[in-house]
Amino acid sequence: MHRRTALGGALTALATAAAGVLVAAAVSTTPAAAAAGGTGTGYLHTSGNKIVDSTGATVRLTGINWFGMETDNKTFHGLWSSNPWRGQLDTMARLGYNTLRIPYSNDALKSGATATGINDFVNPDLIGLSPLQILDKVIDYAGSKGMRVILDRHRPTSAGQSPLWYTSTVSEATWINDWKMLAQRYAGNTTVIGADLHNEPHAEGTNPAATGACWGCGDTARDWRLAAERAGNAILGVQPNWLIFVEGVSCPSGGLSNVWDNDPSNDEDCGWWGGNLSKAGQFPVRLNVANRLVYSPHEYATSVYRQAWFDDPTYPANMPAIWDKYWGYLYKQNIAPIMMGEFGTTLQDPKDKIWLQNLMAYTGTGVNGMSFTYWSWNPNSGDTGGIANDDWTTINQPKQDILTPYLIPPTGGGGTTSPSPTGTPNTSPAPTTPPPPVTGGCTATYKQINSWAGGFQGELTVKNTGTAAVNPWSATWTWPSGVTLASGWNATVTQSGTTVTAAAPAWASSLAAGASVTVGFTANGTAAAPATAKLNGTAC
Repeated sequence: MHRRTALGGALTALATAAAGVLVAAAVSTTPAAAAAGGTGTGYLHTSGNKIVDSTGATVRLTGINWFGMETDNKTFHGLWSSNPWRGQLDTMARLGYNTLRIPYSNDALKSGATATGINDFVNPDLIGLSPLQILDKVIDYAGSKGMRVILDRHRPTSAGQSPLWYTSTVSEATWINDWKMLAQRYAGNTTVIGADLHNEPHAEGTNPAATGACWGCGDTARDWRLAAERAGNAILGVQPNWLIFVEGVSCPSGGLSNVWDNDPSNDEDCGWWGGNLSKAGQFPVRLNVANRLVYSPHEYATSVYRQAWFDDPTYPANMPAIWDKYWGYLYKQNIAPIMMGEFGTTLQDPKDKIWLQNLMAYTGTGVNGMSFTYWSWNPNSGDTGGIANDDWTTINQPKQDILTPYLIPPTGGGGTTSPSPTGTPNTSPAPTTPPPPVTGGCTATYKQINSWAGGFQGELTVKNTGTAAVNPWSATWTWPSGVTLASGWNATVTQSGTTVTAAAPAWASSLAAGASVTVGFTANGTAAAPATAKLNGTAC
């Protein structure tokens, strides 16, 4: 996404519900059959329209996109900010995003590829690493938070998206071989659950001279359904445990209609790039390993393009029938799971707020609802903005408020899922009243992340081993004389003399019994482990 131009297409007549409905009818769901949090155990597979874990428990992926690896930077955007990369992942997990969709281009996978746009002071542990090595670290840390990762081949090169899965400079063989390399690289790592084969296949050329991606047309050079089978089966030959995420096309013919010929019979029903799976029921993707296919449409609001349906007089009552037609039927008919890989909006148009509220209601509530990964974490997505604000630290609360009821936090994500958009971890005021005592005890674990001449980076994880929640929580520790705080995250971190205090941020003030919080920091001076760590005055 974040670089698409106008995408529209004619929409055939669709049955609509009564006008005036402000919230779309939700997909029918049964009572939740799994835990309220987490992304399951082991590798995932499918069962009808559900994604399930290795024990058979239903899992709902409620994730977010963090882009940048598909651009000229060849790594995650926002690494230039004052918020360290781990701090950003901590926030995502705490907000309730249990899955990370990571776009990449084949350029980032090349030998000798260089990652740029990194704040070395804030992220010293990334200095000199290749794009793939940075990806390794992000995957490892996301896994430690209980998150899952989906890899998304977003572009053949960093120059831009392509209607087909190959170009004159990036062959189908390169596309498939790079996927096999990634499948081998992360084999055995259950954090990485699957491959989103190619981002937003779409139409090109005017019919009948179509040159773009079609669905079910039978032309091996253009039929996205057949290409998805070839790539999906090649990946499963290397890593049979992965899910294969297959997006739609824009126009099933692969070409744009000639709207100027005054012949409505030739005007095809088209949708968003990657969003039209209307032919998948008739022409399903066939994989050699059963129960691995997930269909992954994209869906957007007026901030991306003002499709005709947004101006329908019955809007938003017309939307459920449109979603049914393009992709929802696959879920409702128990054909396959749906994982909406991208959807987003700036919320600048009032219609967009209605759209987002209705779309989320349509996906259903609880663990049995459709899965999704919101576009995007990044605030620098030109036509949607992000969940993160421009400081890459605070959040866009109006968007988050709409999404929160549908988010299933990862096990181990910690904290609460009701953040505040104001303040940064280093500037929020400390509590003015003494924090409540811990009923029980605590443990503290230190991990040094990196060190360099004159400074170091570390993490202190404090666990509430007591029998009751601590709200608000506050952790303290001491450093040797000469060690001074440079920056901190996941709390309001301050220093007085040799004592450092990490006070709970407003958006994660409570530390439940049995829960833990990880406070990250950089410091000046000789590397030293925190001493005499305490949680609300109780020694750990």
